[in-house]
Amino acid sequence: MIKEGVIIGGRYEIVEKIGTGGMADVYKAIDRVLRRYVAVKVLKREFREDENFVKKFRSEAQAAAGLTHPNIVNVYDVAEDRGLHYIVMELVEGITLKEYIQKKGRLSAKEVIGIAMRVCSGIDAAHSNKIIHRDIKPQNIMISKEGQVKVTDFGIAKATSSNTISTNAMGSVHYTSPEQARGGFSDAKSDIYSLGITMYEMVTGQLPFDGDTTVSIALKHLQEDILLPSEIVPDIPYSLEQIILKCTQKSADRRYLNAAMLLRDLKRSLQDPDGDFVRIAPLINKSDTQMITPDELEQIQGASEYDDYDEYDDYDREQRRSGAKKPEIDPKMSKLMKTLTIVAASIFVVVLAVGGVALFKWYNGASNIIQEEEKNVVPNLVGKTLEDAKKACADAGLELTVVLEEKSLKYDKGYVFKQLTQAGTPMSEGKKVQVHVSTGLKEISVPDVTNKAEADALKLLKDEGFKEKLIEFEYENHDTVAEGNVIRTNPKAGTQGNIKTHIIVYVSKGVGETKVPDLEGKSATEAEKLLADAGLKGEATSVQSDEPKGTVIEQQEAKDSTVVRGTVIHYKVSNGNTVTIPNNLVGKTRDEVKGILEGAGLKILWTKDTDSKQPENTVTYVSNAGQEVKIGQEVTVKYSVYKGESTENSGSGSNSGTNNQ
Repeated sequence: MIKEGVIIGGRYEIVEKIGTGGMADVYKAIDRVLRRYVAVKVLKREFREDENFVKKFRSEAQAAAGLTHPNIVNVYDVAEDRGLHYIVMELVEGITLKEYIQKKGRLSAKEVIGIAMRVCSGIDAAHSNKIIHRDIKPQNIMISKEGQVKVTDFGIAKATSSNTISTNAMGSVHYTSPEQARGGFSDAKSDIYSLGITMYEMVTGQLPFDGDTTVSIALKHLQEDILLPSEIVPDIPYSLEQIILKCTQKSADRRYLNAAMLLRDLKRSLQDPDGDFVRIAPLINKSDTQMITPDELEQIQGASEYDDYDEYDDYDREQRRSGAKKPEIDPKMSKLMKTLTIVAASIFVVVLAVGGVALFKWYNGASNIIQEEEKNVVPNLVGKTLEDAKKACADAGLELTVVLEEKSLKYDKGYVFKQLTQAGTPMSEGKKVQVHVSTGLKEISVPDVTNKAEADALKLLKDEGFKEKLIEFEYENHDTVAEGNVIRTNPKAGTQGNIKTHIIVYVSKGVGETKVPDLEGKSATEAEKLLADAGLKGEATSVQSDEPKGTVIEQQEAKDSTVVRGTVIHYKVSNGNTVTIPNNLVGKTRDEVKGILEGAGLKILWTKDTDSKQPENTVTYVSNAGQEVKIGQEVTVKYSVYKGESTENSGSGSNSGTNNQ
């Protein structure tokens, strides 16, 4: 870790560490030349020791330094100093999109489209400069305090992906494209896929694919279809769901050709949320020549309808500028393909003929087949009341029978929560359909999430069975629980609830600040209450004054000043303008009595007691002893002047009697 005040490269003065990632630590620094704050990303040791990685890292970061766009975190400098390899970037003070999603749970459609449009604009600018990000994910998208959306780490992912040390793989694999998961070539369409997964997470609040290992997640990107966003968020606009589905197609050819076309559909979705304008090419078998579908043709022809330019023309012009040539067909290969086509056609004719004969025989013999008894289809009964389920079975010519009654996690008493014969299954008329019926909601215990991070607490509650939409987060200051951690829940930990229970999770905002209340003129009791209400502590000192006893006469910390919660506030409390003269002063020395009485604000009239046989300077009498007198009052004190031996029981030390001096 680099200490505060260290200067890198002769100009970047480290202010503080503001983050850490899989490959680098990030610091806030002052550019002493241009007098501005910047972010300095310093490679971790394990990366610095790999020369091949450092070389790729520098070249890719230098390429990204040429990008300037309002939706890209700009790279200012790439250099090395005393073995430290670092990048100097624009400082964006805010949070990542990942943190924003975690705070909100899921985003509204308009928010999703607004953020996606800005990300799309940024990656389109990069793609136009032949720079592919290769690691688009919410963790690499910043949202500033002013609401600006900026993509970071452009050009860096290519270097990282070639390094086997990367500790960030688990986070990235959730968003990786199938071609990246396969280890194949990745291009602009890979970034579009990753942006599609990011949009999916913004809309639903969850990832489409998860697993225990990076390999298991990567395989899901290759083999499994994503669950439709509308299955999780039923009210998602149709056009937005179609945009996400097109971005996340397994085949790169079925995605958007470029970010500009995706941006066009996002703009249109804002105007026409439920419009049916997104075109996803149908799946076709690979061959030497693929015909353009009518839908694709319509999409190409309509590309200029909204943006006043044709992306396909731009693409062709770019190909011509780059000197790309049309592929030439080998004459021998052409001849071979013609021969294979003739053979395939012959086989098709034979198969068709054999199939036709079989079909003809089946048709002619159909009248001799004994027809099976008529089948009825099992209706879907889960979620229905027992009465409705019986009626549904009766309407289908079937009979319902309850084989188990027990508590259910999801369904109230009297509802079918499981059927043993799957809906849609054909059954003979009169057959029995077996079901399980709920006797009420199963109880769930609220887990103890105290001091857990907000995201971890949410996961624990969901894992226990509580509904995310019924879990609410509230934020308040706390003196001991760290910022971002859970203080308590309502209902409290250990309480029995169910899937319909509403849970409030109180999360710490940290110690926080508060204002010092005005204590002067208040009673000591009132002062302590005011301090406690403000999250402060008090320390009182008693002093003599003309103010009524118990009144605050002074406070050390000024009223309305801002202090950290938990600060000790010092104040003085009046003891009043009277004092009680102690009645145990007789027998003490003159110096002892002088300190006690003058310390209490009293004056002393010293009088010699010539009759006393007590040792010299021993006090033999104090006027008004044990009585309450005003501060500043004069007190008569007699003291012995006898220099001989003391006389026991002389009685001269008595404090009774009157002062005859």
